[in-house]
Amino acid sequence: MKIDFEYGPGMLTADLPDDRTEVFVPGETVPDPPLLPDPLAATREAILNPIDAQPISKQVKPDSKVVIVFPDRVKGGSHPTAHRRVSIPIVLEELGKAGVPDRNIRFVCSNGLHRKNKPHEIRDILGPDVYHRFSILNNVTNHDSEDWDNLVDLGCDDDNNHVIMNREVYDSDLVVMIGHALGNPYGGYSGGYKHAATGIVHWKTIATNHIPRVMHAEDFTPVNSKSTMRRKFDSIGKHMEAKMGKKFFSIDAALDTYGRQMAVAAGETTKVQEATWAVAGKRTYIPWAKEKFDIMVFGMPQFFHYGDGHGTNPILMLQAISANVIRHKRVMNDNCVIICSSLCDGYFHDQEFGGSYRALYERFQEDNNNSLPDVERYDEYHCSNPEYIREYRFNYAFHPYHCFSMVSCGHIAHKYASRIFIVGAREPGYARGMEMKPVATFADALAQAQRYVGPEARILALPKTFKTAGVHLMMENEKVR
Repeated sequence: MKIDFEYGPGMLTADLPDDRTEVFVPGETVPDPPLLPDPLAATREAILNPIDAQPISKQVKPDSKVVIVFPDRVKGGSHPTAHRRVSIPIVLEELGKAGVPDRNIRFVCSNGLHRKNKPHEIRDILGPDVYHRFSILNNVTNHDSEDWDNLVDLGCDDDNNHVIMNREVYDSDLVVMIGHALGNPYGGYSGGYKHAATGIVHWKTIATNHIPRVMHAEDFTPVNSKSTMRRKFDSIGKHMEAKMGKKFFSIDAALDTYGRQMAVAAGETTKVQEATWAVAGKRTYIPWAKEKFDIMVFGMPQFFHYGDGHGTNPILMLQAISANVIRHKRVMNDNCVIICSSLCDGYFHDQEFGGSYRALYERFQEDNNNSLPDVERYDEYHCSNPEYIREYRFNYAFHPYHCFSMVSCGHIAHKYASRIFIVGAREPGYARGMEMKPVATFADALAQAQRYVGPEARILALPKTFKTAGVHLMMENEKVR
């Protein structure tokens, strides 16, 4: 069968054996659960009747200070009925009923270590009406994990995670967290306490969990919601609440493949996680495969998830490959082979991802760095570089620690796959520099894969895997543990 896979701005065709290839496309091969017939009405019902929490209008007074925390452009979409666009006006209505003036309501984009969102991107996320209403008051901002005038050190939580969070959030009388329960290779789902634990903190807080000893643990792959990482997210979020003396008011939506609401829950975060995960799990953890596969095939566009260059920046290429291993390890045989098409042309997009990415890649090529986890020892050095910090704070670049978390993830593909082939690399040295094997064509990759998995290998083909919201594949009768 001929299948087109993403390749830079275009596509590359692979001819795969009909009798040994299974194709999976999220939302198509197995349909998503039904959508909410009226997301506006369902969201209003959830907000007005929160789980284990008082309604918003009863939690505030006219002089209350309120912060609404919302995810960055990486998640959730900006279509007219997107969760953020639907839920925030309802929150504002409830605050208005309690007499809270606009000047007391601030919006914080929980970009964490991602690059700060540009004004037009935040406008698209919030919608033009909300954006203009509050930006004119200077009440819309990105989180800045290096702005010590707006950070507060909360010490260590019960899990010994060092928690440093956004002071504006900490000082508010009510924190409304707008999140999404969407399948995520880091701990099962986005949203919930993960939103707070990664979106409004300092890099040293993220460095308690996005590190080799957590991400390379046996409970991390395949993805699940009971891993050490997930436990750390919950512990960090609850520690924030304890130190603030108040709980987050979470409003999460379980989203389908195209960012549409399947369920909405509001209230106490633990209960919101339980409610939204129950629905999100039906879309995310899919018992589908009848037999395990030996080869996984997919392609990378140049632009996806983190931004332009994700599919060409060699560190991010390997991270994306690992994300598919984490998601689909349950249906892959041990020592499987990965085949991925990518331009791999050396385009790091230095402005967007910052000079730290290229510097860390070059660092890996030297000084007795024999495997990717070896570079962890340079994190303090890179993260104290004033130019990298300046790029993050003032030039819309990713934080210098972000590349370390991506390297930690990237090693997972090498941990579980016997070989990673990159098809169509324009500058193949970058693939070799991340311990991947460049080949000219899909046919070459399939021929060489036989050395590891034999001539009758079963193939899992994943077109659109980086163009749609991901799922976590399982064996046909398998249950999530």
